[in-house]
Amino acid sequence: MVATSCMNLLDLSGDILNFPQTPRALPRVMTVPGVISDIDGKQSTGDHDSQVFSSEHRQRIIIVANFLPLNAQKDEISGRWSFNYDEDSILLQLKDGISSDTDDTDVFYVGSLKVDVEESEQEKVSLELQEKFKCVPTFLPSDLQEQFYHGFCKQYLWPLFHYMLPMFPEYSNRFDRSLWQAYVSANKIFADKVMENINSEDDYVWVHDYHLMVLPTLLRKKIIRVKLGFFLHSPFPSSEIFRTLPVRDEILKALLNADLIGFHTFDYARHFLSCCSRMLGVGYESKRGYIGLEYFGRTIYIKILPVGIHMGRLQSALNHPSSPAKAREIYDRFKGKTLILGVDDMDIFKGISLKLLAVEKLLQCNPEMQGELSLVQIVNPPRSSGKNVEEAKKEIHIIAKRINERFSLPNYEPVTIIDHPLPFYEKTAYYALAECCIVSAVRDGMNLIPYKYIVCRQGNAKLDEALGIAFESPRTSALVVSEFIGCSPSLSGALRVNPWDINAVADAIDLAITMNIEDKRLRHKKHYRYVKSHDVAYWARSFQQDLVRACQDHYSKRCWGIGLGLSFRILALSPNFRKLSIDYIVSVYKRSSQRAIFLDYDGTIVPESSIVKSPSAEVISVLNNLCNDPDNTVFIVSGRGKTSLSEWFDQCENLGIAAEHGYFKRWSKQSSWETNHIATDFAWKRISEPVMRLYTEATDGSYIETKESALVWHYRDADPDFGSWQAKELLDHLESVLASEPVVVKKGQHIVEVKPQGITKGLVAEEVLSTLMQNGNSPDFVLCIGDDRSDEDMFESISNKVYGAATSLAPEIFACTVGQKPSKARYYLDDTVDVMKLLEGLGTASRTISRRSELVPFERKEACFENFA
Repeated sequence: MVATSCMNLLDLSGDILNFPQTPRALPRVMTVPGVISDIDGKQSTGDHDSQVFSSEHRQRIIIVANFLPLNAQKDEISGRWSFNYDEDSILLQLKDGISSDTDDTDVFYVGSLKVDVEESEQEKVSLELQEKFKCVPTFLPSDLQEQFYHGFCKQYLWPLFHYMLPMFPEYSNRFDRSLWQAYVSANKIFADKVMENINSEDDYVWVHDYHLMVLPTLLRKKIIRVKLGFFLHSPFPSSEIFRTLPVRDEILKALLNADLIGFHTFDYARHFLSCCSRMLGVGYESKRGYIGLEYFGRTIYIKILPVGIHMGRLQSALNHPSSPAKAREIYDRFKGKTLILGVDDMDIFKGISLKLLAVEKLLQCNPEMQGELSLVQIVNPPRSSGKNVEEAKKEIHIIAKRINERFSLPNYEPVTIIDHPLPFYEKTAYYALAECCIVSAVRDGMNLIPYKYIVCRQGNAKLDEALGIAFESPRTSALVVSEFIGCSPSLSGALRVNPWDINAVADAIDLAITMNIEDKRLRHKKHYRYVKSHDVAYWARSFQQDLVRACQDHYSKRCWGIGLGLSFRILALSPNFRKLSIDYIVSVYKRSSQRAIFLDYDGTIVPESSIVKSPSAEVISVLNNLCNDPDNTVFIVSGRGKTSLSEWFDQCENLGIAAEHGYFKRWSKQSSWETNHIATDFAWKRISEPVMRLYTEATDGSYIETKESALVWHYRDADPDFGSWQAKELLDHLESVLASEPVVVKKGQHIVEVKPQGITKGLVAEEVLSTLMQNGNSPDFVLCIGDDRSDEDMFESISNKVYGAATSLAPEIFACTVGQKPSKARYYLDDTVDVMKLLEGLGTASRTISRRSELVPFERKEACFENFA
């Protein structure tokens, strides 16, 4: 159940980063794209004069990232700027999967340049980039850029997302509120640039990576129905790590303002879902292959797909005029040697030193490899600076020097470190010639190095000719990859290793280079087939298609923006699902003559979170006000046992009670308990109880509730993730062992219940209504309120009940669920507080209206049925 996510719809809490609250709009239903106007006439979609798009405007995907896919250089003599596309940028490469000459979709970019542009030149540069490159630059002041990118992003978020807690200030920054403010301010500038260039009806926005995690909230505040996707290119840490972030709720809520959230692996997605469950109480479900979170009436979909490489870019590098000559040069240099390769950014998380230690261990344990094995380690320039990066670089050179001093021979050095920039074609030459590629990162988001290696090992005609390889000869490759990188799950033929285990990595390298040729061929063929079919275009196209699907019902719901600052979120309701108006139902109540009221107990009139489960004096008083009206038939319909319910409601003389979902039923305190005779054989309890006891012993915080007609396993006090996992396992286990028994096994709100077939709350409502009609008291007002899945049976029953021909008009039916969530009910109330207010209003109405028996029959009939049409 998702009611907990909507328990406080008017929570306007925020911090010092509050933004103006979105004006409250009248409920409006949109069935076609368009603008919803606020009550004051202003546009709530955030459209303004800069949006000069016509109705023929082509659909666009606006790619928003920290940096634009551009290289920029200024001529110091002439002062003129020159720009060109950065061919290595994933953001540029993904265009191949989204747009083509025959497509109706354009790709537009919003982001920063990697160089500073003086304020006097910004407008000119901006115009040039928009006209020539479809890029809108976000010019951040240099001090803000330093605090935002090099401060909060690189020195705080990046280490934290890679599982490095800020316990030692000399290696990573601790949380600094001013840096967080800079992060939000930078995201605000990005949001403003998007707003200047978006057509809210046609365009999709695709936000990339951890630099812009609060951008979804800033955009959603301005355009309620913005079509918004987010993809995280870094790891998402486990909840134990993420929950140390002081602004964890703000970031989670911001991400949930997107329509689609993408991750490279299921592990990263699972960590995110666990954080949402533990910190926000938001559950998720998998339906027909798609994972979705229900959040205030919206469904946020989760996309799991690793990014691929650009095949054309690699083929172009392999076909470079200098590539064959460079490949031949490398071949001659390492002729007769077994070449293994590492290519990594200079980063503390890449595990380069661990890789070198593994090579050292391999040479130490295998003297015959000395003089035969050569490692070339290409070190790309660092993307961030700091003491830890400098120390990691120093350590790499120290280890490499030690290995070379120990194992070098004439004309042979086991380790070659290349820490200067290399042309891309030269890197591809190394890829093509390496017998084995090693990626030993201790934590990495995706890492495309293995994919590039596989494609380059496939080679081409020019390389084959330069190296003297027979045309179309079978290709081989060998991969040793860390199990902590995003591409690891997709490379089933790779040797996966724990990079911290030096001996295991050394053994894996040994196995990779000594593996028989046929094994290498089969692994390479399998990897190449996957990499070729799952390239960056496939990734982008798949994400775009899922984003369109995720946004397809944007105009089918009524939406409100609630909350201030980064607590802003959207409440979305189906046009046929609305909050129950107390004034309206009281007016209908007063006009009715016979009423049937069905109330669930836990989560409906008593909060689920309440430690004291017995009803308060206020609840008893309200129920007595309703029950004392002779025209009312009021029933508490609960899964609880009859002993508890009869004790708790001992002061309610005229209250009907249906216990254990209707297995026991009585019409008033003076009535005797009626037993449902559908179930008489309870031999299944001897099978169910030992199974439940097994799961109880294994799940801390769980317990078994034994009822006369049912057994219930509760796990509300267990660990949320483990309890839910165990509940699914228990459900499958019980369904298996009870397959031939006349029972049903159901998973409810933090429970798994086994009960006889045919015992439902819906049957209770049906029996009560049938009895009333048989006695000539056919109700013209039916109210049913509940919060759990078991209450859905009541909603369906009272809606489908045939109320007989005695009445010319059907009764007014109010099926109402507690909490906004998917339901068969047409109405909802926010929480138990709202339920009590409603019942108080009905009780007050009962005391103020005159007894119906005092009216003349004709007048009573008129009073009952006027305004029913």
